Amino acid sequence: MQTPLQPSPSPIAKDHGFQKWWQLARPHTLTAAFAPVLLGTALAIEVTKIDLLLFLATLIACLLIQAATNMFNEYYDFKRGLDTEESIGIGGAIVRNGIKPATVLGLALGLYGISILIGIYICMNTSWWLAAVGLVGMLIGYLYTGGPLPIAYTPFGEVFAGFFMGILIILIAFFIQTGTVTTTSILVSIPSFILVGAILLSNNIRDFDGDKDFGRKTLAILIGKKGAVTLLAGMFIVSYLWILGLILTGAMTPWLAVVLLSLPKAIKSVKGFKTGTNPLEMAPAMVATAQTNTIFALLLSVGLFISYI
Repeated sequence: MQTPLQPSPSPIAKDHGFQKWWQLARPHTLTAAFAPVLLGTALAIEVTKIDLLLFLATLIACLLIQAATNMFNEYYDFKRGLDTEESIGIGGAIVRNGIKPATVLGLALGLYGISILIGIYICMNTSWWLAAVGLVGMLIGYLYTGGPLPIAYTPFGEVFAGFFMGILIILIAFFIQTGTVTTTSILVSIPSFILVGAILLSNNIRDFDGDKDFGRKTLAILIGKKGAVTLLAGMFIVSYLWILGLILTGAMTPWLAVVLLSLPKAIKSVKGFKTGTNPLEMAPAMVATAQTNTIFALLLSVGLFISYI
């Protein structure tokens, strides 16, 4: 497939003015950065008094990195010819809304620059070791769709995304407040690792046919669509059982059982992928997967807050 050099005006472009720039950040995905920062900070309340300025700095930096990663995704998917006007998904700033590719790339780099400045402030008040961790995370965000062999085009996208957007952000937020990492913080972050990976898996299930035609070797393509949906269901089950296990063993407060309120979203996701036959029909199932991750983490935070009262 030949990659277009410039975007063509799209007759179905729906976003105008500020809206098209806001959609460029893919706001529906930003909760994937907000929720783990909140959870990591909630875990720290039992250990220390929370520094609100550091919390806000961590939150803003993570949101900027997430938005920049989305823009890199937008830019490189367009340059490789993967995005078209008919593509189903949350992208479209270039192919449908007519934003120049160079502008998208420039904005992504700019957001990275701002996040680095915020990171310097965080390191000055905590540890400079965080600088190395943050830079590695930013590099992975770029390499997810950038570079000669994008991570998103391999079977390892779910693992990388789950680790860096799930476990690592929680532990960074916890470390910034406490100066350490505990066994408890690691154990509680495991379901986020799984559920963030589930978001990427659901995306690859939805895009199965298009990715296969394009030559991507995602995990969903390797194990087949039916196998991928089964794996997705298994990831949900393990996440909930993991929290219940922590409760039953006495490692965590029973209030964490409040995460079960997010179960209907997980069920909706699996049912949607089982019955959907095309990307448009499966789009709500992907949204439900992302909502499961967000609500799950937020409810964990709520459970922790209640237990501290």
